[in-house]
Amino acid sequence: MIRTPLRPLARILDARAKGQNPDVIERENLAARNDALRDTSRARAEKRLILLALCFFAAFAVIGVRMGTLAASTPTEPRAAAGGSEITAQRADIVDRSGRILATNMLTYSLYAQPRDLVDPAKTATALAEIFPELNAKDLQRRFTDGRSFLWVRKVLSPEQKQRVHEIGDPGLYFGPREMRLYPNGTLAAHILGGTAFGSEGVNAAQVIGTAGLEAALEPRLSDPAQSATPVTLSIDLTLQATVEEVLLTGMTTLHAKGAAAILMDIHSGEILAMASLPDFDPNDRNATNTTRDPSDNPLFNRAVQGIYELGSTFKIFAAAQVMDLGLATPETQIDTAKPFRVGRFPINEFDGHNYGPTRSLSDVIAVSSNIGAAHLGLMIGGERQKAFLKSLGLLDPPIIELTEARSARAMFQTPWNDVVTVTASYGHGVATSLLNLAAAYAALSNGGTKVTPTLLHSDNHTLGPRVVSEQTSRDSVLMMRRVVTDGTATFANVPGYQVAGKTGTAEKPKKEGRGYDKDKVINTFASVFPASNPQYVLVVTLDEPVETAGPKPLRTAGYTAVPVAAEIIRRIGPLVGLRPQFEDTSLAAINAPPQKPVAQE
Repeated sequence: MIRTPLRPLARILDARAKGQNPDVIERENLAARNDALRDTSRARAEKRLILLALCFFAAFAVIGVRMGTLAASTPTEPRAAAGGSEITAQRADIVDRSGRILATNMLTYSLYAQPRDLVDPAKTATALAEIFPELNAKDLQRRFTDGRSFLWVRKVLSPEQKQRVHEIGDPGLYFGPREMRLYPNGTLAAHILGGTAFGSEGVNAAQVIGTAGLEAALEPRLSDPAQSATPVTLSIDLTLQATVEEVLLTGMTTLHAKGAAAILMDIHSGEILAMASLPDFDPNDRNATNTTRDPSDNPLFNRAVQGIYELGSTFKIFAAAQVMDLGLATPETQIDTAKPFRVGRFPINEFDGHNYGPTRSLSDVIAVSSNIGAAHLGLMIGGERQKAFLKSLGLLDPPIIELTEARSARAMFQTPWNDVVTVTASYGHGVATSLLNLAAAYAALSNGGTKVTPTLLHSDNHTLGPRVVSEQTSRDSVLMMRRVVTDGTATFANVPGYQVAGKTGTAEKPKKEGRGYDKDKVINTFASVFPASNPQYVLVVTLDEPVETAGPKPLRTAGYTAVPVAAEIIRRIGPLVGLRPQFEDTSLAAINAPPQKPVAQE
């Protein structure tokens, strides 16, 4: 730095020569120097202030932008980090044949705790026990304080429960998002859909796996991520299913039955339009328990598929169809019905001691449901041919359908297949099978004679099965079953306009304590096809231990129990499936006439 002297010698000498004071020169130079220093300091201070202002502006701008971003985002709960592979939660929807939702997914939350972060474990445990009554406050507090770092509290929360837990305000409680399976129709089609449970679980997701019904049987398809956006379309119709379940429940309650089942099937494609089993359950909560040792008393038990029953006189039409198909008889052929009749040491009796005379036509044998007549049909056929024919109809095999429960429903029959088995099987005793097998057999017998495979999946392409009887035998069988409704044991099923054909079956249940049958406990079945002029549908209705008590004495036969229930179902679903009523007698009196009582209480 070059210092400027305050009193330059030249100026001093010049000032003295002119008579001036040299001190004035020094003061001027000092003032000039101070002014320069002041200007320099001011400029430096201004630069520092500008830089500091820019820093403050930038900081407040960053804070403002962050606050705006947080205000515009959706609030989320903190989540704990979880290792392992990602869990695939998306699952395909299940819809009915018209595309209406039967099963779908819903976003919900699980509740877990990190005990080390809990502020007041005792208070939190008490508050959670108030929200969830199944939790014990003392047990929960013990687990909160035993040193663990993670604890599941609840796997699924409702929105109301989530809000109440949130209001507890303890930072050690966390919510984990997850998908759960939702069945919006509640108990409707419960045994068809089955249910789901959680498999692999993480705090941010849970794997949904099928545990029963179609949810389990179609697990690979439903859980395939590549197909999750494409719903699985079932053959059932939601409206028909609701109608069948409603009428069946009313019938079961009115007739004091312990259980009931019904199947509505398309006889050409084998597609099941409705399948009901009562009592039922809500697949949203499968916590159904069985209070007895009988598994069939459990609401989770599917009577339509899992139930194995002796189905009584519904089997008689199979014997009649076989003798006609073998050319051994026609509907007009006279069959021996004379009493008494024995096979070995076993007497064959008619229901309630009826005597149908020495002979009746084959058509009459089916209409009045003669056990002795059916027994003679069995002997005409022979054991080997009879067994082969029943097997060709699928009656001696487990039911074939897309339900995991069907695998265990194995038909039961005596071996060897001797004359006694041949005779009793002709009228539906000694052989136990499922209702689904019965429905499929009636479909094959009524659709022209080709076997069908029952299915719960809707498809536009169906292949014909092997032929089991001729077309002529099929037509004659339907006409004989029509006589059962017009003149025989099922007159309560004569629904005007729908030409119902069918066969009743009343089978006493085997005693649990040992050999023999219980006369006061029966399985009542009505297997029907309609319309008889052009069969389209099969309806099978079964009631477990029903009793009709409206009259002076209790009635336990199918004609007074299962038949009226089936008739009401047909009356309601006929218009729903698009069947136009066709009246054989067009007089108004005939249309409005009440149904006649069954000619025999079979």
